[in-house]
Amino acid sequence: MHPANPLRRLARHTPTPLDGIVEYGAGFLDDLVEIVEGLPDDPIDAWDPEHIRRTLPYLKAINAAYFRPDVRGLENIPVGEPSLLVGNHSGGLLIADTFVLSAAFYDHFGPDRRFHQLAHDVAAKSPVLGLIRRYGVVPASHANARAAFKLGAPVLVYPGGDYETFRPSWHGDQIEFGGRQGFVKLALEENVPIVPVVAVGGQETALFLTRGERAAKLLRLDKLARIKVLPVSIGPPLGINLLDLPGRIPLPAKITIQVLPPVDLRERYGTNVDVDVDDAYEQITTDMQEELTGLSEERTLPVVG
Repeated sequence: MHPANPLRRLARHTPTPLDGIVEYGAGFLDDLVEIVEGLPDDPIDAWDPEHIRRTLPYLKAINAAYFRPDVRGLENIPVGEPSLLVGNHSGGLLIADTFVLSAAFYDHFGPDRRFHQLAHDVAAKSPVLGLIRRYGVVPASHANARAAFKLGAPVLVYPGGDYETFRPSWHGDQIEFGGRQGFVKLALEENVPIVPVVAVGGQETALFLTRGERAAKLLRLDKLARIKVLPVSIGPPLGINLLDLPGRIPLPAKITIQVLPPVDLRERYGTNVDVDVDDAYEQITTDMQEELTGLSEERTLPVVG
């Protein structure tokens, strides 16, 4: 708690979207202090259930007003054991689907249940997005996933990464992992079930035009910042954005998320040595695509949902 923070005195007791913005503004100032003082060396240690308990009502209020979330199937996440949640990723760097799912998770299971989300370094280490580290966001790596599994936590991963989250908006109804099969290998190595998580709506928070893979390669962004795309999008307040810069405000698109039943790879495909990673990847992405197609067909209009 930071009782001296003047923004906190502006927030009322009953959470509203405006209160949420005030509370999160206060949280941002707190995080700036925390950054100056130094964050934990281990990103896993930044998870803060007290911060979640205090700010969750405000995050829920913002989500309810802005993204009108519909999150289904949270009961499919195993309790009492680690699991690997595998999601399709949308909405550029602003990770609206992650905010929506995280708020729903903590609302359903309570703030004291540990939950970690793997994110690109640009998002996970950004001072502007510093407060998300308290909700469990850590830089994407197998080492961080394994550390979370050892603590019994479910871990959310987006195999498509920047390739998928910056896909053109007219690909919003498609699963596009780009052939990245690391999540299957990780689940097998750690003997954890895979829980597919399918979301729709995030790709409507802007008009995403192109990934810009060729431009990123020419500029060697993959070497400089582990970024293989240089996407162009159109969205407020400035119109044209490059890699979501200089600063994009997401459109208030409705986000729907379906959590599917867990998949035990050994049970479905045999022992560890017999599991064909290609087959497992194809089956899981096919299941997710079928669900995404169904969710997309429920929508009547872009943004409106």
